[in-house]
Amino acid sequence: MFKKVLIALISVVLVVFLLLQLVPYGRNHTNPPVIAEPNWDSPQTRAYFYRACADCHSNETVWPWYSNIAPLSWLIQRDVEEGRAAFNISEWGTKRENEGDEAAKLVQEGEMPLPIYLPLHPEARLSAQEKQAFIQGLIATFGGEGKKTSGESEKGESEGEND
Repeated sequence: MFKKVLIALISVVLVVFLLLQLVPYGRNHTNPPVIAEPNWDSPQTRAYFYRACADCHSNETVWPWYSNIAPLSWLIQRDVEEGRAAFNISEWGTKRENEGDEAAKLVQEGEMPLPIYLPLHPEARLSAQEKQAFIQGLIATFGGEGKKTSGESEKGESEGEND
């Protein structure tokens, strides 16, 4: 009796899993074009960024094989969409809001990269020395919180104040 219930339960789980694969969300893995990139303070800062942040914060996402399997595909798609909406180096200098000035703070506080990202992307884990150099590079590139970022212009700021 137990064996039949177990087989039925496994069968139901398998059918549900297969049906989830029919949901189309999370499989559009086309990257938008790169419009512009910030003026990095150094090639090393850029390399650290691409190593730890670019999959979610650029239009150059590397989509792993498991990003095609629901429900993981849904979570990955959502993370990339939210990451690009908040901070996208591939659209640097466009009129769209870009939270580059918060990047160093989020890395320093351990909020970025997301903890869920690190187990499947061990290359994104920075040593303490690399992390400190990266934070300093982010501050030099984007400014700190409350400072003008390289994507803002003097004219743009004064126009925003007069609106």
